[in-house]
Amino acid sequence: MITKLLLLDFDGTVANTGRANATSYIEALAEQGITITMEQYRQKYFGMRCPEFLNDIGITDPEQMKAIRQRKVEIYPTHFDMVTLNKPLWDFVQMFRSNGGKAMIVSTGHIDNITNAMRYLGIEKEVDGILSAHDVERSKPAPDCFLKAMDIAGVTPEQTLIFEDSEIGLAAAIASGAPTVKVELEF
Repeated sequence: MITKLLLLDFDGTVANTGRANATSYIEALAEQGITITMEQYRQKYFGMRCPEFLNDIGITDPEQMKAIRQRKVEIYPTHFDMVTLNKPLWDFVQMFRSNGGKAMIVSTGHIDNITNAMRYLGIEKEVDGILSAHDVERSKPAPDCFLKAMDIAGVTPEQTLIFEDSEIGLAAAIASGAPTVKVELEF
């Protein structure tokens, strides 16, 4: 079967955003009097959708969650100097697209975080679509986001290749039935 669609997680796959994301969350939480370390974030929360992450650290009030999430979105661009593009992967994606294939970003991240980082990296117009955490009811590790992207592109799992980095994302990718490539960037 011919591959027609590439699905790419953004954070930790297309771009090395780990330190920028973690630093932004750590600062937003500190403003609320909550302390987590970089190591705690990296080991346990990287790749987790924001509501699940906040709930896991004991934040259950919807208004407090909203405030922390919004503050993180505001802080995040101040740390873009920590964000780098996975150039070998991105070059492959662009070669694939130049030969008629499609590529979409499928991320648990907030759409504003994704698009702002893509704009910073100069790649915001180099994909065929973006699905974020808000586009599906069940986020990763459920395969819903990948299956929805395949449906939008009109392809089967056998015609799709997924690139992921986190355990949560890899579980979702494998559950979708599509071949999956694990990406490992230094955090």
